[in-house]
Amino acid sequence: MPIYKMTNLSIFDIAGPIMVGPSSSHTAGACKIGQFARALFHDTPKKVTFYLHGSFGEVYKGHATDMALLAGVMKMKTSDPNIKNAFEIAKERHLQYKFIPKDLGPKFHPNTVQIILEDGKNKMSVIGSSIGGGMIEIVKIDEFDVYLKGTAGKHLSLVICHQKNPKIFDGLIKKINKLGIKIAEIAQSHFKDEILSVLSLEGRRITLEEVMDLERNAEGVDFIRSLSKLQTQ
Repeated sequence: MPIYKMTNLSIFDIAGPIMVGPSSSHTAGACKIGQFARALFHDTPKKVTFYLHGSFGEVYKGHATDMALLAGVMKMKTSDPNIKNAFEIAKERHLQYKFIPKDLGPKFHPNTVQIILEDGKNKMSVIGSSIGGGMIEIVKIDEFDVYLKGTAGKHLSLVICHQKNPKIFDGLIKKINKLGIKIAEIAQSHFKDEILSVLSLEGRRITLEEVMDLERNAEGVDFIRSLSKLQTQ
């Protein structure tokens, strides 16, 4: 049986040393938070509002935090050189965006952002913090408190929302293993009446078609999302 590390409401390794600067905290970490918010949103957003807390709100232009957050929402990797072109790419995709400095309260880390994604019908809020060295924490999804950690970089990560039935999750793991894909680490948090699981994958890269097949044929699974754009076969 494959061996992987499992954490409960703790660290998942979605990272590595490859990232675009100038700052691991303000750029790479920001991009990863954006990726996570987009992965949780059910569709392609038409409008995104970024509420920038603390130092994020003070230096976001000089440290390219704005570009990185927007790039992450558009599912760019933290190493993507096109991060610097995020504004132009968003315009081409007709994605509306706004950056607003805002005090979110004393309980949040200085490098924190609240991302509001909208598509005209649906709306979602994700709050995340970049805590240094490319490491991030996702602490709130809509009105639900969560605690998931990660680092920007090398591992591809899947976000899976599923029922609180261990047989459902175990079945997913077996199917992924049969694809010849290794699981480096798992993190889980309760979300509404379900569980939000984040899998860090290594080895052969999973494809979009394989993810869609897993989602279609797994009973009790609400959705499966990738934190970065998947390749088609």
